[in-house]
Amino acid sequence: MVRINCINIKNLVIMAATAAVLMGCNKKEDKVETTDFVDDVKVALADSGHVDLNNLQWTRKPEGFEVKNDTITITTAPHTDLWQRTYYHFQNDNAPVLQMKTREKFFSFVVKSDFTQSHHRFDQCGIVMYLDSENWLKGSVEYENEEFQHLGSVVTNNGYSDWATTAIDATVKTMWYRFSRREDDYCIESSSNGVDFSQMRICHMPAGAEEISFGIYACSPEESSFTAVFSDLKITECMWKAHDGQQPDQ
Repeated sequence: MVRINCINIKNLVIMAATAAVLMGCNKKEDKVETTDFVDDVKVALADSGHVDLNNLQWTRKPEGFEVKNDTITITTAPHTDLWQRTYYHFQNDNAPVLQMKTREKFFSFVVKSDFTQSHHRFDQCGIVMYLDSENWLKGSVEYENEEFQHLGSVVTNNGYSDWATTAIDATVKTMWYRFSRREDDYCIESSSNGVDFSQMRICHMPAGAEEISFGIYACSPEESSFTAVFSDLKITECMWKAHDGQQPDQ
């Protein structure tokens, strides 16, 4: 006669039921999808490159701003800036930044900036990719004096900024920028007419490998304030083409 241990059978039943519940939970979790992320680049590309200005988000709001008729105006407050440590040994992280977000790895962003009202040293406005206080890049024209100003770019990795510039005439009051992404490499270009762009900077951003935020900024690092005007915001396919010379190392 075969004797069946009732306690063991009961334990087996409990174990089987528990396993079924766990499997059901795991199966349910596998189906969970994130639905609250809107990829602004993909939305714009689907709309012929049009950027809905009302969907951009402030990282920090400026002294004053207005979004109207596809134009954005930003009025800066004194002592606002973006810089981390290098040479000056201070950390400034309070410039107003207006951005969109994306996980798209290949695209270009174009914008026109008008800084006619800039008048004090370091008044500036331009494009930005602000990820956090220690990882960001920007391209802009910074006022210097009545004779010249600085067309330049800053790349900040892991809390240290660099600054690459070239002097341009102080009579220049508008500048176009094109910001391009190829995976976690980036290119900033500038143009006086919105058609012919010249390279300002190629850089690598380890913190910019996945989701990024990018857009526009304006600030006045010293005792000043001015109103910057941004227009003609557009997203296009990546205009920074793949390199066609030496092949990548294997």
